[in-house]
Amino acid sequence: MVATIIIIVVVVLLAAWYISAYNSLIRTRTHVQESWSQIDVQLKRRNDLIPNLVSTTKGYANFEQSTLKKVVALRNQLTAVPAGDHQQTMEVSNQLSTTLRSLFALSENYPDLKANTQFTQLMEELTNTENKIAYSRQLYNSSVANLTMKIQSFPSNIVAKVHHFQESDYLQVPEEEKTAPKVNFDDFNSDK
Repeated sequence: MVATIIIIVVVVLLAAWYISAYNSLIRTRTHVQESWSQIDVQLKRRNDLIPNLVSTTKGYANFEQSTLKKVVALRNQLTAVPAGDHQQTMEVSNQLSTTLRSLFALSENYPDLKANTQFTQLMEELTNTENKIAYSRQLYNSSVANLTMKIQSFPSNIVAKVHHFQESDYLQVPEEEKTAPKVNFDDFNSDK
């Protein structure tokens, strides 16, 4: 009788652990999906702001049409990326971020554009959105790390293997953004 009770208790404890491990993996995978969704929301917000920025800028920067065309082309390319292709989405997004920075730099050459309140507000909103995208990327990579740890750690790796849980890919920083910018102090001294 005692042996039967011990076996029942062990089976119940193993079942409880298994259910707990499975639910933890589900929660973590869902958190990865939700954190990607946050990136998607911010990318959509940026994509919605770009046409306003382009139309505001067009009137001032007639000579910089190639930059505006590139912004529009990258925006269209970003909206055409398949929903599940996170790496390509981020590659195009990084290109768009770089091009937007050069568009913002154009405002230095056009004082009237820089003084335009609509352009200034759009720049602030886009800068805020870029910051949210960066934060969302960090959250996504943290979520991926948590899922990876659970999938690889014993004993939850047993449950992960049985239910075919897959690791997600981290978002990588493009190689060109890893290089440190070159600063020439002579440029600063020439202003004096």
